[in-house]
Amino acid sequence: MVFQKRLLRAEPNLKILGKLWQVNWIYVGLICLLAATGYVALYSAAGGSTQPFARPQLLRFGIGFIMMIGVAMLPLKTLVRMAWPLYGFSILLLLAVLHMGHVGKGAERWIVIGGIAVQPSELAKIALVLLLSSWFYKISWEQMANPLRLIFPAILVLVPVLLVLKEPNLGTAVIIGCVGASIFLAAGMRWWLIILLSIPIPFILKIIPHYLHDYQKARIETFLHPENDPLGAGYNIIQSKIALGSGGMWGQGYLHGTQGQLNFLPEKQTDFIFTMIGEEWGYVGGITVMILLLLIVLGGMLIAIRSRNQFGRLLALGISMNFFFYCAVNLAMVMGAIPVGGVPLPLISYGGSAMLTVMFGFGLLLSVYVHRDSTFGEAPTK
Repeated sequence: MVFQKRLLRAEPNLKILGKLWQVNWIYVGLICLLAATGYVALYSAAGGSTQPFARPQLLRFGIGFIMMIGVAMLPLKTLVRMAWPLYGFSILLLLAVLHMGHVGKGAERWIVIGGIAVQPSELAKIALVLLLSSWFYKISWEQMANPLRLIFPAILVLVPVLLVLKEPNLGTAVIIGCVGASIFLAAGMRWWLIILLSIPIPFILKIIPHYLHDYQKARIETFLHPENDPLGAGYNIIQSKIALGSGGMWGQGYLHGTQGQLNFLPEKQTDFIFTMIGEEWGYVGGITVMILLLLIVLGGMLIAIRSRNQFGRLLALGISMNFFFYCAVNLAMVMGAIPVGGVPLPLISYGGSAMLTVMFGFGLLLSVYVHRDSTFGEAPTK
């Protein structure tokens, strides 16, 4: 009898241990390896010191890791109940940024809460993925053929996109829009509707330049002709290309990159951290980091495929695509393929908001894996 009572008291702990055992620890290992890469790069960015970048980043990762595992334990029903409150909270923060946000580098993107600078647009990306997943899993494939059913979720996407554009933060707004479009496609949006919506794009592209801010126009001009202002607007991208090129095949060696260590490379701890990696570790080091990023994206896609319920599939896909677009925009930016947009490289670049929200997103992804056999969230048959 005493043994039975002890067993009943220990049952909740045994359930938690059982869920911990079900976590995809190989995927967690990839995340930790990427964060370790960021720590090494930030240590170099500070000239061989843990301050002011590497040590705070490690602390944030530790907090994010605990949060990630905690979120992974949550059942899918709880995630669905979180969707609307989290989305509403993120929208309120975005509105707060417009009225009392912190201005930095020509944009108003941060709000100070309790002495900590928070970037609400990071949370908005994850909140949107969660909300769209909880919305679309209730709609059958046949119902997705009705364009009227897509109007409200489209508004849900446009609200954060427009608010982020207002800051202004074009890079993050594009990522939010692309992530939202990915979930629409995965949920069953028809190709004929996509083609129909694509018709006005050329006309929209002609109008957009009239609504761009001066600094955004300057970025586009710098992207097209960086040599016109090598010491001003074109300085960042020119130095980035020089650093990447000087790395060669094997790099100049850890802590020996001339552009980074001599402070010619701008924003080397945030937006241009990959450039520093390429300079010190060369083509081989850069490709290795890109393969690691790709493995994390593909691992998330595999979790989506293995999920037996529609909610889990959409959520895992959305988180994976958010991470993919995040990485793609940053890498294309530092290589000069697109205009500089102020988008960091997740888990590698220095930053608190990005680190914690990305780890929260990975927690959602791992929750889908842990509860992949759950019948909750299955798509209706009609």
